[in-house]
Amino acid sequence: MELLEADTDIIANTADIVAALRAIVPDGVVSDSAGLAAFDGDALTAYRQKPLVTVLPRDAEQVAAVLAYAHAHGVPVIPRGAGTSLSGGSLPRADAILLSLTRMSRIKEIDYDNRCVVTEPGVTNLSITRAVEGRGFYYAPDPSSQIACTVGGNVAENSGGLHCLKYGLTTNNLLGVEIILVDGTRLRLGGKAPGARGLDLLGVVAGSEGLLGVVVEATLRILPKPPVTRTLLAAFDTVPAAGQCVADIIAAGIVPAAMEFMDRRCVDAVEAHCAPGYPKADGGVLIIDADGIQAEVDHAIAAIADIARRNGAEVREAHEETERARLWSGRKAAFPAMGRLAPDMLCMDGTIPRRMLPAVLERMSAMSDEYKLGFCNVFHAGDGNLHPLIIFDVMKPGELDRAEAFGAAILRLCVEVGGVLTGEHGVGVEKRDLMPDMFSDLDLAQQQRLKCAFDAERLLNPGKVFPTLSACVESGHMHVKDGRIPFPNLPRF
Repeated sequence: MELLEADTDIIANTADIVAALRAIVPDGVVSDSAGLAAFDGDALTAYRQKPLVTVLPRDAEQVAAVLAYAHAHGVPVIPRGAGTSLSGGSLPRADAILLSLTRMSRIKEIDYDNRCVVTEPGVTNLSITRAVEGRGFYYAPDPSSQIACTVGGNVAENSGGLHCLKYGLTTNNLLGVEIILVDGTRLRLGGKAPGARGLDLLGVVAGSEGLLGVVVEATLRILPKPPVTRTLLAAFDTVPAAGQCVADIIAAGIVPAAMEFMDRRCVDAVEAHCAPGYPKADGGVLIIDADGIQAEVDHAIAAIADIARRNGAEVREAHEETERARLWSGRKAAFPAMGRLAPDMLCMDGTIPRRMLPAVLERMSAMSDEYKLGFCNVFHAGDGNLHPLIIFDVMKPGELDRAEAFGAAILRLCVEVGGVLTGEHGVGVEKRDLMPDMFSDLDLAQQQRLKCAFDAERLLNPGKVFPTLSACVESGHMHVKDGRIPFPNLPRF
């Protein structure tokens, strides 16, 4: 990954920038080297860079003032939530203010009549459900990092989760936002009242990766807890058989609440990590939830079990809530469990048509031999969102380069079979240089025009998503170095 140098003129004015930010947020500016080390990256751990300065505002007024200052002085700003991005979406720059929103952590309103919650961006995903579960409600998007990831980051990346098959991603559960534009202007989009007219700017903001504005408030849909939920565990002898089972379930018109796959290597690591009680299966396991009213769930579970057995699976059901929770705890522990296999990991994120699952899984196995690296399959099987975990040791010469090449090959394969580069992790810097594999020059130019409409001086999260510039150059809005968006030359670890 080619990363370019920072603006030395901005770095030379660090003291003035820090002083100005302290005047805006007196108790929330980090500028010492040791303090900045805590903000030097996100969950794409191969790349590190300390920010110029970190500022932690407490409210929307302070966010607006910080952005207005940065805009007036031409200083880039990197919005950040909890730093759980797996695509380098909140990777800092040496010449940029890192705007951390974690102190904005209040749930402002719970409206059960309208089934929604109004929250600040620093509230964690899981906190929404915990706040409303006493009244029988919950918030549907549930990323594996939900105990840590924040609402603002979920909106920026359009995060999904284990139950996105039936209940959708963040955008499907987002009713409104307040965002602050790059010049400090506050803008409300959507809200509790349905039927908004005009351009779907709320849909544009969801998944915009911090390139268009900074979310300071979100209105989220909450749902009544389903009266019945049942969980099946299906163990397969081969990975392609599990893939075929998924395709058959969807083809039968059944939409489970969740359908998650882990292969044998992943299952073994998870068992050693937290002992959820998975069977020893050469291919791997599917964990499948069905929820709704009793008759609906009973029919779905019977049909799913029949399809799984026809694909050679051993099927069992979790009969108690504690057993259900234990099965799902293993799936949510899949990422940290990889530390038992290797010191380092790249978690990829591509989405494919479900009918292509068996073929793609076989191709990835062949790629593992080609790049001489191990990997584990764990993914949202129902919607074809793959999360192959490439394991390696960064201390061994050449392994990081091979891991990145392996990951790029997987993502190109996803596009080749009719899929897309990302399902829920975003583009960030990880997939930035692969954008031309999916989009034409005309497509990218149109996307860049949208960026320019919000941020003509490319100050918000620069260096992310777009590999080259075309339309913005034509309109004279952006400075280009060697045909690429400037980005600091970061060390890799």
